[in-house]
This record gives sequence, structure tokens and C-alpha cells, in this order.
Amino acid sequence: MNIDFEISKNIQPLQGKNIVITGGLGFLGSNLAHSLVNIGAKVTIIDNLNPLYGGNFYNIREIKDKVTIIINDIRNKEVISPFLKEAELIFHLAAQVSYIDSLNMPFEDLDLNAGSTLMILELLRKFNPTCKVIFSSSRMVLGKVTTNKMTEETFTNPLSLYGIHKLTSEKYLQMYFKDFGIPFVILRITNPYGLRQQVKHNKYSLVGWFIRQAMSGQTIKIFGEGKQLRDYIFSEDLTEGLLKCATANNAIGEIINLGSGIPTEFREMVKLIINIVGKGNLEFIPWPIDYEKLETGDISTDIGKLFRITNWKPNISLKDGITFTYEYLNKHYKYYF
Repeated sequence: MNIDFEISKNIQPLQGKNIVITGGLGFLGSNLAHSLVNIGAKVTIIDNLNPLYGGNFYNIREIKDKVTIIINDIRNKEVISPFLKEAELIFHLAAQVSYIDSLNMPFEDLDLNAGSTLMILELLRKFNPTCKVIFSSSRMVLGKVTTNKMTEETFTNPLSLYGIHKLTSEKYLQMYFKDFGIPFVILRITNPYGLRQQVKHNKYSLVGWFIRQAMSGQTIKIFGEGKQLRDYIFSEDLTEGLLKCATANNAIGEIINLGSGIPTEFREMVKLIINIVGKGNLEFIPWPIDYEKLETGDISTDIGKLFRITNWKPNISLKDGITFTYEYLNKHYKYYF
């Protein structure tokens, strides 16, 4: 299958814009950078290349001479201030991305997932209050979902520090919009996977991690009967969704779910991987003790608001997305394994 994608043309308003991507060498940021460069945006990437996370120079090898790259911590205001002062749009994607790890590094998670947002907003308030911020939040802000569909109005009660700190960032953005007029769009992302995503361990994308396990002929172990529902969104759909919302004027000040809108049983996702890779086995194992403290229950995402605002919805099936991801990892495995 061909893994070259073309983002739709209606994001041309971003052509020539000064755009900052925090966490731009990671999975989400690098895919976004490719699309923005292709439409002629002036892109600045800020990434600290912390080995815990997904930053990878290989992710931008084709465009490295077409972007400005700042290797530094997003929390270093002296370094990032000049770039934020000139920015017309910021995609704030830098984060500690493991809800499991957040419990073991509570202050680091607070600093990265909430403190950095507050610092960016303060700098914008002082120097650049018209700059729009697109923030990558998470379905984890909701906690255990008890409704049939996860909407933007679903009650938030996060179960992890990761979710609490993402929700804190959401509140900062809403307050700075209300009090100082700084425009924002919050995107609650479901379960992302796809091209340029780290698969060195299982804390980021289980889809990618399971593909790696299958490629090595390993047994993929999943808890219980594997019937829990999740919403998986492929990298190119995720990138297009970010860009659509960034260019939609009626998205300003909104929280928007960004997922596929298609719930899939966990075990069906694993079976697809094994069938596509042609290796690996599936084994069901008992749930760990106290699993319910972090288990969010079935996830079925309502993306009606996304469609109403952008007149667009994700269109890459889980089967095709897994195939694209497998082909990418098979070709570039030494840079991601």
C-alpha cells in the first residue's frame, strides 16, 4: 500500500504563517510539521529530545532544512520567548505522555502537562495575545466513562495525574481566553497510532507496540477477554483533524473530540495486527490487582461536533491504518525499535 498522503487543500490559509510546534520531533508534531511545510508554512520546532519520549530526528529527515529546530526545554522561557513573540499559531503538543508513568513522576508531569501551558499563555498575554493555541488534550481527562457516547459535555473526573494535569491545561486555556482574549482550540485525542511513533516500549501506543511484538513473532498478552472498546485514530487523520480545527474560525474557544468515531474491541485490534503482520499469537491473561483504579471502561467517541465545525471526519480504517503503520515500521525499523 502507498503510505504517501496528501492533506486536503482547504488549509491553505496557513501558507506563509509563522507556526510553532512544541514537541515537534515526536510522533504527532513531526507528522504535523511535514504537512505544514508542504503547504508553505514557516515552521519552528521546539523539542528537548528527552529519551523518555518520542522525539526523533529521523522523523523530520526529509524536511530538516525547511524548518527551524530548537533543541531545548519548552519550559525555558528565555530560549522560547523570541519564537512565541513572532508566532501566529502554536500547536502545543509537548507533554509527558504516559498516564502510567505520571504517578511515579507527579511533579514532572505537572510541570510538563500543565506548567508549560501556563507559561506559554503568560508569555502570549504579555507579548502576543492574538496568537492562537491548539492544544492536544486527551480522553483521559474524562476518567471512567459511563455514558454510551463520549461527548465534549461528558463529565470530567480523571483517574490519573496525567488526566488531571491535562484537564488543568484545559482550564488555563479557557480562563486566558475569557480574561485576555487569547484564542485556543482544545482537541481531546482518543488512542493515536501510526507513522513516526515510538515503539521502544508499551507506554505510548499499544497498536504500535503490538505491531512490533507481532513482527518479532511474540505472543501478545491482553487482559481479561479483550472486549473493552477503544477508539483508534491513525496519524494522517489526526494530522488533518488538527489542521482542520486550526483553520476553522468557529473552532476558537471550543473543546472538540478528535477520534475515529468507531469503537473497536481490544481483541479485534490485536487480531487485525496478527493477520496483517502474519506473525505473532494472542493470549488472554487475568486483569492485574486494582486494575479498576485506572481502567476507563469502554470508549465510544461522539465526533459530531468535529464534523459540524469542519465538515470533515476521519476516513482511514483501522485495518488500513495498521497496514500503513506496519509497512512504515518494516521499512524504517532500525530508527524506531
